[in-house]
Amino acid sequence: MMTFTELLKNRRSIRDFQDKEVPVKIVEEILQESTLAPSASNNQPCRFSIVNCKNTIKALSDESKANLLDDFAQNKASFNPVYADVLKDKNFNVFYNASCVIFISGSNAVYSLDVDCALAASYIMFSAASRGLGACWIALGSQIRDPKTKALLGIPDGCRIVAPIIIGYPKEIPPASERHAPEILRVIS
Repeated sequence: MMTFTELLKNRRSIRDFQDKEVPVKIVEEILQESTLAPSASNNQPCRFSIVNCKNTIKALSDESKANLLDDFAQNKASFNPVYADVLKDKNFNVFYNASCVIFISGSNAVYSLDVDCALAASYIMFSAASRGLGACWIALGSQIRDPKTKALLGIPDGCRIVAPIIIGYPKEIPPASERHAPEILRVIS
């Protein structure tokens, strides 16, 4: 079993996976552990949709790419123009061909939804790393807007995707990039 420090070092953003399916039972265990994440007022607003069908993952990638390119063309989104070229590539999959995507969503009415979902996402990624799996938060994959597609994911009206997390068996776990020391602004004792 990994120490906590080893877990922190092994939780890397993985974007290159083996062609091997993650069993749903393991994903369910990971999600059970993610429910231990804190949330504002213990509201627990996060909802999860699991997709482990490669064809569906590709279709979801294509929809996200189309929506992002449309937003970029209409100046509704600003990102590095290099991304536009990448998103136009029909072979580019925003989910990096992972065998599983977990969509974390919740109600638009929850003020703290972004923070609550981010905490759950962190727990998911640490839980995956503790099992030798790789994971990565894919913000480009959150642009699912078609009501039929959202219904397929079980996401009701009034809810939105906050954090798509890809999970799979990594081809390798890269070392942590160099980190600078924490910038402590002030210590008041």
